[in-house]
Amino acid sequence: MQTAFTAHAGIQVPLICGAMYPCSNPELVAAVSAAGGIGIVQPISLSFVHRHDLREGLRLIRRITDEPIGFNALVEKSSDVYMDRMKRWVDVALEEGVRFFVTALGNPRWVVDRVHAVGGVVYHDVTERRWAELALDHGVDGLICVNRRAGGHAGRRAPEALLEELSDLGVPLVCAGGIGDERAFVEAIEMGYAGAQLGTRFIATTECAAHDDYKRAILAAGEDDIVLTEKISGIPVAVIETDYVRRVGTEAGWLAKRMLRHPRAKHWMRMIYQAVSVWQLRQASLRGTSYRDYFQAGKSVGGIHAIEPAGDIVRRFAAALDAADRARITA
Repeated sequence: MQTAFTAHAGIQVPLICGAMYPCSNPELVAAVSAAGGIGIVQPISLSFVHRHDLREGLRLIRRITDEPIGFNALVEKSSDVYMDRMKRWVDVALEEGVRFFVTALGNPRWVVDRVHAVGGVVYHDVTERRWAELALDHGVDGLICVNRRAGGHAGRRAPEALLEELSDLGVPLVCAGGIGDERAFVEAIEMGYAGAQLGTRFIATTECAAHDDYKRAILAAGEDDIVLTEKISGIPVAVIETDYVRRVGTEAGWLAKRMLRHPRAKHWMRMIYQAVSVWQLRQASLRGTSYRDYFQAGKSVGGIHAIEPAGDIVRRFAAALDAADRARITA
């Protein structure tokens, strides 16, 4: 099961529990890492949803497992205050021994410089080649390839097409989107990806702090129940089509669309959307259907049929990959 990605991350199973706002609580991150994959800390969730000081939250995870964990740095320059806070968080993570980082939504150079200085690695979220080439120009070591089957802010390309588009870049590629069961995991690795990132699958676990309504919605949903809504952030976000989503619609209002296209106003509109969406997603995740049913999820829901311990999922996926390897060797 060793790939270029597992060598970078120092893990046994080429599987990531992706950073999820607001679902990345310490117990979930630790459980995935303890089982041989790697859990990614989402600092906004850790600090503002689950109410841990970042350093203490990292140490809590370390008390559960001493296996490698990762850290998610969103590097979009939404404000100077946010960027200063993220830089402090990255420094704290490095001080606490984290050496695997996933960046997204901006220029990762400053993260790369800090992480490489202590021997760590940085992977960057991409949805197409132009963003991949830009990230590589800034020194990242690998790419998280977000396809059109992902939850949250999904890409536009199928997993196969995205792999073909990026396979000549010479760095490890991780498939992100649409993987809910062992079969899809094995297919991604056999396709040529060096690893797979799962999000929705790990929400439906006993360790995840998300509300039971959210977990039940994932179990009840099929692939056709995943829709894209602009109501959360102004750009399409993959969610489960609940009664609430059907009632309020999925398109942003005409004024919001016009402001998002304006060269100056779009920055402020995105800040407004970000503040509102962070609140909505947090409330829905923690309060369930007593609030509003904005449950982010990807098309992997079609392969998720039970709420299980996260470690059991990692071990089952690892066993399936091992069985596929042995079958190929003996064939």
